[in-house]
Amino acid sequence: MAGRFEGKVALITGGNSGMGESAAFKFAAEGAKVAISAQREELTQEIVSRIKAEGGDAIFIKTDVSKADQVEAMVETTVEIYGRLDYAFNNAGRGRGRPLIEASEEEWDDVIDTNLKGVWLCMKYEIPEMLKVGGGAIVNNSSVLGEGGWDGGSLYVASKHGVNGLTKCAAIEYAKQGIRVNAVEPGIIETPMWGDITPERRKELNAKQPIPRMASADEVADPVVWLCSEQSSYVTGVTLLVDGGMCAHPAAFSQKIYRTV
Repeated sequence: MAGRFEGKVALITGGNSGMGESAAFKFAAEGAKVAISAQREELTQEIVSRIKAEGGDAIFIKTDVSKADQVEAMVETTVEIYGRLDYAFNNAGRGRGRPLIEASEEEWDDVIDTNLKGVWLCMKYEIPEMLKVGGGAIVNNSSVLGEGGWDGGSLYVASKHGVNGLTKCAAIEYAKQGIRVNAVEPGIIETPMWGDITPERRKELNAKQPIPRMASADEVADPVVWLCSEQSSYVTGVTLLVDGGMCAHPAAFSQKIYRTV
């Protein structure tokens, strides 16, 4: 399937590690030119260099997705350098666990502005550029918690339910104009976010899932690439669970699988 995206351009936010990093390499391996946005410049430039060393084409654009002017500039820079925009993986986000009444307004703003407002801003500026080239595909990174709740995670959960709603509305609004919009809902993924958990906690988490292990970042990036490809040309408005069967397991959330680590 190599070369599915030859001549195309993909934009990935939060591309400096984990699922975003993996997606960047996979889009590049399929022939796409890749614009990677993040806030940690040195780390992301290393990823750009590795993609180039493997024969791909990539650039870094420093961006805070909660700021409209920076998101607009991110998309403009991508188009100025590569001439078009075909795909986007709106992956940037942050998590914060705290009981609802203990959360501050600043914490609410931080999570919602990045996870929800950031996705809205990205689509707001990505979609007009995709319309110019006759269509495209967007994948937003939501969460398994877009389907349920988390004891102590009201801010994060609210943001991800919002991402699912935005995804469905955008899919309806732009389907006739050739733009497909979907989301992935990852479960527990082997990313730096989980890097400091104890072996005992890891064993506990794994035991509660139908597929008893954490997923790799690649196991999320592969569905992202598929959702942008022609192989999914009739798929839009979907929130695709990549959760090892967690949501199919009725006790998963009641067991507080996502309690604060």
